[in-house]
Amino acid sequence: MPSLVVTLVGSDRPGLVGSVSDVIQKHNGNWRESRMAHLAGQFAGIMLVDVPEADTESLIGGLNLLSSQGLKVVTELDAARTTEESAGAVWSVNVLGNDRPGIIRELTQTLAAHDVNVEELLTECNDAPHGGGQIFTAKAQLRLPEGLTIEFLQDELERLATDLMIDFAAT
Repeated sequence: MPSLVVTLVGSDRPGLVGSVSDVIQKHNGNWRESRMAHLAGQFAGIMLVDVPEADTESLIGGLNLLSSQGLKVVTELDAARTTEESAGAVWSVNVLGNDRPGIIRELTQTLAAHDVNVEELLTECNDAPHGGGQIFTAKAQLRLPEGLTIEFLQDELERLATDLMIDFAAT
């Protein structure tokens, strides 16, 4: 069964997710996974939808019609998707520190240098207690390539944490 990766962006309003789910149901789709958020007055979402091959084009068309409701929709077909995971270890890490430009750039450059895949990344900034500026937090799920140990990557990230003056913790 083919799968669609669908991204959605538009002005947030009540009933928006319901409209999307109606279209998916109408075209025999199965809503498998999603990440959705309210960001700066906008709704942003990404989802994985399985759909019978015979209904794929009609589902894509139905989702595109949501533009009349102010949603920008992008769909990508992945007919060859498998449920098998890569062979490398999965590792979760947290980052905490005073916010400043470049934290994610430095982190992702280190990960890319070791062929580590970022499978999920959640970030946010919040006010520090007592008016001390902004605190940046990140939670990442990483997939290490075969042959790279968690211990080695942890050492690399701890060196980076020292340079960036952030705290790093494995979970």
